Formats: sequence, structure tokens, C-alpha cells
Amino acid sequence: MAIGESDGYFDDVSVAELMAHSQHAHQTQRAHQNGSNASLTTSTSRRETRLQCPRRSKFTEIDVDGEHASAPLESAFPVPLSRSSSCDSEVDRESPSSSAIPIFSLHPRLYLLTLLIFIVLPLLYDTRWLNIPDVNLVGVRAGVISPARSAGDDFSLHKWRKRADTNTDVCSRFSGQSALVNGTVYVYGGHSTQEPGQNESTWTNDFFTVDLTKSWDISSPSVSGLPQPSGPPAVANGYLWNSYDSLFLYGGIVSDSPPAVPDPYSLWEYQIKGGKWVEHPNPKTSKGNNSDSGNQPVLQSGEGAGVSVPELGRGYYFAGHYDLFTTPGWSIQTERLYLKSLLEFTFPGYTNDGVQDLAGGKTAGDDGVWRNVTQGGIQDTARFPNRADGSLVYVPGFGEQGILLSIGGGTADSFSQLNVIDVYDIANSTWYKQATSGEYPNPRVNPCAVAASAPDGSSTNIYVYGGQNLTPYGQQVQYDDMWILTVPSFTWIKVDTTNQSVPPARVGASCSIWDGQIVIVGGYTGPELSCDNGFYVFSATELKWQNNFNALGGGNAQNQQTSQEKDLMALGGSYGYEVPGAVQSIIGGNSKGGATITAPVEAATQGPLATGKPITYTVTDSSGAVTTQTSVTGSGGNNGDSGPNVGAIVAGVVAGCFAVLAAYLGFCAWVYRRQLKLYKNHVAMTQRAAAGAPNEKSSFLPSSTEGSSARNGKGSLTDQSSGMGGASSKFTGSNSNGEDGNLPPLPTGLWPPVGGNSTANSSNEDLMLGQEPTFVGVLLNPRRSLRVINRD
Repeated sequence: MAIGESDGYFDDVSVAELMAHSQHAHQTQRAHQNGSNASLTTSTSRRETRLQCPRRSKFTEIDVDGEHASAPLESAFPVPLSRSSSCDSEVDRESPSSSAIPIFSLHPRLYLLTLLIFIVLPLLYDTRWLNIPDVNLVGVRAGVISPARSAGDDFSLHKWRKRADTNTDVCSRFSGQSALVNGTVYVYGGHSTQEPGQNESTWTNDFFTVDLTKSWDISSPSVSGLPQPSGPPAVANGYLWNSYDSLFLYGGIVSDSPPAVPDPYSLWEYQIKGGKWVEHPNPKTSKGNNSDSGNQPVLQSGEGAGVSVPELGRGYYFAGHYDLFTTPGWSIQTERLYLKSLLEFTFPGYTNDGVQDLAGGKTAGDDGVWRNVTQGGIQDTARFPNRADGSLVYVPGFGEQGILLSIGGGTADSFSQLNVIDVYDIANSTWYKQATSGEYPNPRVNPCAVAASAPDGSSTNIYVYGGQNLTPYGQQVQYDDMWILTVPSFTWIKVDTTNQSVPPARVGASCSIWDGQIVIVGGYTGPELSCDNGFYVFSATELKWQNNFNALGGGNAQNQQTSQEKDLMALGGSYGYEVPGAVQSIIGGNSKGGATITAPVEAATQGPLATGKPITYTVTDSSGAVTTQTSVTGSGGNNGDSGPNVGAIVAGVVAGCFAVLAAYLGFCAWVYRRQLKLYKNHVAMTQRAAAGAPNEKSSFLPSSTEGSSARNGKGSLTDQSSGMGGASSKFTGSNSNGEDGNLPPLPTGLWPPVGGNSTANSSNEDLMLGQEPTFVGVLLNPRRSLRVINRD
């Protein structure tokens, strides 16, 4: 019988009726005794008198419903409680062993017991037992118990019983949900096995952390088990979103061996500071850009691709599927439904202009805000297939809020090829496709992927590890290779791990990056490997597997590059990361960045990769000298300036300008000296002609008056030479007074031809007017001076 239930024994019978039953049973029993004693000889008359006239009890016998007492009641009260009422006065003086027990000897005890039950029992509801709060001796009060909002706010004995901490010593782990916050990796749920070959009861609600703020060896990682929560379901292949202070569990599939039935979906939030799980039941979508109609229940899907963008305060879950292990009420006869929608969750306290309910800068409430994007660009076309088991990666820049890249995945029949990547523009809620270059990986499902930023932001390198190929069925092949997709060139690079201690091939591993090192947790390795430690570290800079994690002990809370710490949109986990040589050989630049390929090799025709740029930064060394100088933007990629060698280009342009200016000044100086020399020669010739030297030619008119009359048409020129290089020319006409005379001849070639250049004409005039050339005049009009010296 459960605590707090009634057994019904005293529910409908009063105490008086109970006593009446007892008397009636006593009389019946004595009647049977008298019948048997009638055949015996009594020894005394006193005995006969007692048999004939038993004394009446002071209590009158009551017959309840005309029936005799039941057998249970008789067995409960085997001693007679009343006598026959045929005699009134005789006193029975027999010994107690042969006489009945008086009824009044039991009534006070019965009343006392009833009194204790009705008075003392209610007090026990508020009694603290052993100083343990919220616990009493008799259970809870009757009534309807409301659902708890917190996994810890129940009224059961679980409140004071310490929940078991997660066992971190297991045979293997895979398909868990993980998140990285401030140097701590949180891993929830998934599968775990206790012994090799275990295929059942592998779903868990294990919850543990991996500390990345200190160094450790892969054989003894810094792992701590947290209490297993009683509220969140035991799921695998969901996702654990994270803000800077909370974790949010979405999606996943429940156990299929043994089969479990999923509950209606609730979002479970783990508040890191308080260490408490909080339930957010019955979530519904809100209408927004390219979304469904809104006010739709949020269903739980499994094996989708998730990513957290704490910089924006959002989490995303792409594609996946519905089936009987994700959705309550799903029929086993109904086939699995693959998806291609993008579910967006805005964390409490953050804004999102893409949602109508948050328009105008409103912030999400305690339950957050959901939006299901279903019509973003090519999303609702046949070119955009349904899929599950892929990876999703965030890259800042290019659009106002960055972009998402979908990598891998597929269905039971087909797989997404990796020569074309689906790109989601967050700000515009639109999907695009981008072709890649170079050798690309084989199709695969459930790889893990992380992104690292070059110090100057000119490239973001996406590391893709492991996964498996599901075809042919029953012959799955796990991968152990590591690939890099470098953005914005969108070129695949296969990492050479020859002669390295490469971990066993795996699928369903969790990947995180911190201090430029990729930490691998768990992963399914196939039936051939008995047990696997499940903790491995890969240097994203040196492209080598290493035996330990080396905490660098620097950077901010998000572990951003030093050059990027002032930009909230910069990638976390990249502190200490440098561009590997294998990547430099493809995109140019150096270890700090400076990529020379700043756009996709296969040109983008539309979308953020066609119009946007990466966010770039200025990098300085320890002495403060600029290593790579690029333009810094605030929060959007469209305003970024991608030229990684801008400093060198600017310096080159400035140096070139100075070189051109120096050459120009040198040329002008040479022209000025030639023109000045010509001027002095002409002055000397004119002076000799004025002195009457025989056979001397004059180079310009002797007086401004005569020259003026000639230019004004008051005389005529008669060329008597046989050509432009003739020996002499004669001017015949009259002066300003109308007097004719012979003037010195003009040198052939100084007079401008008809329709000639006005600049040359001005130069000749300067010479004829006796004006000395200046360097400034040559500098301002070198062509004018050049014509003069060429005509001389």
C-alpha cells in the first residue's frame, strides 16, 4: 500500500457499530458453547445457573444489518465482549480464566488509539526528520502535484538522497552532446559501454566535464563527473547549445535497445553558475523571415547538425529526422522523415531582428524564442536535399552576422557531396551554394568539425575529422583522416599524417578547439576495437597528433586571438593558432595571415561570398611592430577590407609617386636649363644686331612696337628663303608712323605656322618679348618650354 493511501478498514463503520459487532459475535460463540455443554454433566449448581441465566452486560447488543460479525472480526476479537440479556441480577464470581473479559477494559484503549491517530498524525507532515529539509515521516499531503520547473524542485526522497556522480571510467563513449564554455568542455548523454561487445542499455544521462585550462596527458585527461540529472532525457545525437552562462539541450534520439518512448519535447537548460537543470516545457515557434507560420509546437528531431553562436546569442540545428525514437505517437509502420529545415533558438536576453516577436530591439524572455526557417533561398527547391548526420560550422564576416556552412550528411539512400558546400547567410536567412576547389573528401556522415581564425582574420580554416560511409549497408567504414577547408578560397587540403600516432578511425566524436588545439572526446570505432580511451589532441597549427593537451594560459574568456579580442564577433578558441604551412602554400601569406587569395577560387555569383569580405585585423609582434596590417571592422563582414598586404601596397604606391615626382622635377630642371641657355644666346645675338654688326641675324624684333605692328597685320611677311631653313627673311612694311623701313630678318622657324599650337606661340612670344624663363613656369607648363627648345 502506498504512503498516504487508506486501507478502508475503518472508513464506513463507526466505533459503536464495531462494538455491536463484537457483542453479537460473543453471543453467537457462547450459544455454540452452550449447545456443546448441554451434553456434559456440570459439577455445581452455580455452573448450571450461569448457563441458564447469563448476566446482562451494561452495554446493549446491537445487530448491524441483521448479520453476524464476519470471520476477520471474530479472529480479531476472539474473546467474548458481551453476554446474553436473559438474567438481570446474578453476579458471576468465576475465576478470570473461565469468565469473559469486560468490554469496558478495551474501550479506553481503542479511544486512546483513535485520538492519537487523529491528533498526532497531521503534525508529522511538518516535522523535519533528522534535520533534512522538505522530508517528513508519512509522505506528502494528498492533492494534485504540479509539474516541477526545475529538476531539483521535486518532493520525492530524491531531494535528500545524493544523486550519483557520472562514472568517468567506461569502456567507450560516442554520440554525446557537447559544448565548450570558458575553457570547460561539457558532455551530456550519448552512449557509453561498460564492457566490450555491449550492445544494449548504452543510452545514458551521464554528465561530465573536461578541463582545458590546465595541461594533461591523453592517458589521464582532466575529467570530472557531474551528478546525473533526473529531468533531462537520456538521448544521443542531439546538440548542446551554449551561451556564456547556460547550456541548452535540444533534440536527440532515445534508446532503441531496449526500446523507449520519447516524451513530448521540453527544452532543458543547465545554469552553469547554479549547477541546476531547468525545464522549459511546450515550446512553440515564432514567425519570422523565411520561416513557418509560427505558433507551431517545437518537435524533437535527432541526428541533425548543430552549432552555437554565443556571439549572436543563438543556437542552430540543421536537418535531422523524425521517427518513433524522437517523436511521441509516431507509428512503427511510418517511415523515418528526413528534414532540411533550420531550427533557430535565440537565447534569453538576446535580440534577433529576423523574428517578428523581437522586432525593434526586443530581447528574448526566460524561455527564449524559436524560429523554424524553411524557405530560405534554395532551401525549398530540389537542389537542396533532405539530410541528417552532418556538421554545421560558423564563420564570421562576409555577411552582417556571419555565415553557416553545412558539411557532410545524407540519408539512407544518398549522401551530400563535399565538392559543393551549402552556405547560410544569417542576416538574410537565405541559403546559397558554393563550389570548392582541390581534392575533396569522400562523402561521410557524423564527422566532427571546428573552425580556427588566422591572427589577422584573412582566412578561417575549418578542420573536418572522421565520420563514416554507410554504403554498402552492413559494411560501414569509419574514417581517421583530417581535412581543412580554407575560407574564403574554399579550397580543400588533406592533412598529411604519415608516420604519426593516428587515433583509431571513428564516427560520432565530439570536437572542440581551445588554445589552437583540437580536443577529441569519444567516438564509435567499430566492433573490432574492444575499448577506447576516447581522448585525443590534434595541433591545428603543426598538423600533428600529440600525446597531451598544452594549456597556454593566456587569452580572454572566449580564447580569441590577441589581435581580435576587441571584436565580439571574432572566433573563440583560436588563441595561439597560426596558419599552417600547408595552408599558406595554397592561399599565400604567412603564419599570421596575409592570404593573397581573398575570394573563392570558384567564383561566387551571388550571396555573401560574392559581395562580402572577411573581418580582418592588424597584427603586431612583441615589440609593437606591425606584422600584417589590415582594416579592422566592428561587427559586420561587409565593411571589412580584405587586402592582407594593404600596408605593402600603400607603401609601394607612395614610393612610386615619389619616384615619378622626382623624375618629373629632374626633367623640368633639364628643360629649364636648355630654355635659359637659349634665351641667353638670343639676347646676345640681339645685342650684336643692335650694335650694327655686319651679316648678323636677329632672333626677334628689336622693339615691342614693331613686333606689335607685325602681329597686328600692319605689315606683311615675305619669305625669301627657299625653305624653313633659309638664310634670311625680309620684313617690308611701315612702322606705327607709317614709315617704311627694313627690319632685321627673323630666324626661320620661330614664327608659328598658321593654325599652330597656342602654347608654342606663347613661348615664341616670350622669347621675342625678352622675357627670361623661370623654373616655376617650366614646372607648371613643361610642354610649352619643350616646344621652344625643340624649335630653336
